[in-house]
Amino acid sequence: MNIKITGTGSYIPDTIEKNENFHQHQFLNTDGSTIDHPNEVIVDKFKAITGIAERRYAKHHLTSSDLGFFAAEKAIADAKIDPETIDYIIVAHNFGDVKHNTIQSDMIPCLASRVKHSLRIKNPKCVAYDILFGCPGWIEGVIQAKAFIQSGMAKRCLVIGSETLSRVVDKHDRDSMIYSDGAGATIIEATEDEGGILAHESASFTYDEAYYLFFGNSNNQDLCRDTRYIKMDGRKIYEFALTNVPNAMKTCLDSSGTDIKDVKKIFIHQANEKMDEAILKRFYRLYKTDIPEGIMPMSIQKLGNSSVATVPTLFDLVKNNKLENQSLTKGDVIIFASVGAGMHINAIVYKY
Repeated sequence: MNIKITGTGSYIPDTIEKNENFHQHQFLNTDGSTIDHPNEVIVDKFKAITGIAERRYAKHHLTSSDLGFFAAEKAIADAKIDPETIDYIIVAHNFGDVKHNTIQSDMIPCLASRVKHSLRIKNPKCVAYDILFGCPGWIEGVIQAKAFIQSGMAKRCLVIGSETLSRVVDKHDRDSMIYSDGAGATIIEATEDEGGILAHESASFTYDEAYYLFFGNSNNQDLCRDTRYIKMDGRKIYEFALTNVPNAMKTCLDSSGTDIKDVKKIFIHQANEKMDEAILKRFYRLYKTDIPEGIMPMSIQKLGNSSVATVPTLFDLVKNNKLENQSLTKGDVIIFASVGAGMHINAIVYKY
């Protein structure tokens, strides 16, 4: 038996937030001082570094668990399964359900329970729980699903990555332009079909790196000091990712017994276009080989960074031929890889 992704689904919000919409923001330095550049220059520099021209925000009445539910419905339909036969529902997120214009996260009940409730699954043996693993959460959820299936504890799992980062950003912080909302879902199950998960790699770097991403105060010193927003040390994250993600990908690929020349697609967490391109260069440099054209699909330009949702959403788009000049063929070897808060890194080598 092989462990495969038998169904995918994604939910991409309709609301488009373009870069021009940030021209009216008051961006400040971390100490509250004014930035000595007009917003148009700040936004243009941001786009040059990240590649982001626009991002998606969820409609005001929807929460992260709603987005996850929409993506899950599509994955279940794609896999053509009875939802009552799902053994585990694993939902990766970071901040729970944050309602529009509120500052409080809601995680009771857990988002997985909410998704199961929305799916109207009656089976109590379908266990629903959340995973907090930063941006690599969906990949880690797939790794856990693989372990459940291999151990005989499950035959079929639903793994979701969902987030509404637009609701935890500091509007006075330039980094707020990176973040977006969305959800991706997959059905993972044991099957007699060829392929599936060939190898995985996972690691947590916490000794010096734990707080590269954190919850902190607004750059606007006049705002409430008790209200927190997502913050990051971008330079340290960039350097950390460039060193550690390619190494994790290589370890994973070597463990799978697959030759680098047989890899057809690499799905990297959509955090920063320049960072992902640098990771790819470092990875292929480890094998002393050239980078094949079109091997790394990208969605960040239009969708921004939706954290746990970027990789499953990107995979769903390519699988369904919704990304220009990108497609998959049965038997293709692909790599999933991510890095994020914790600091966590993981990768999966998968035969499509």
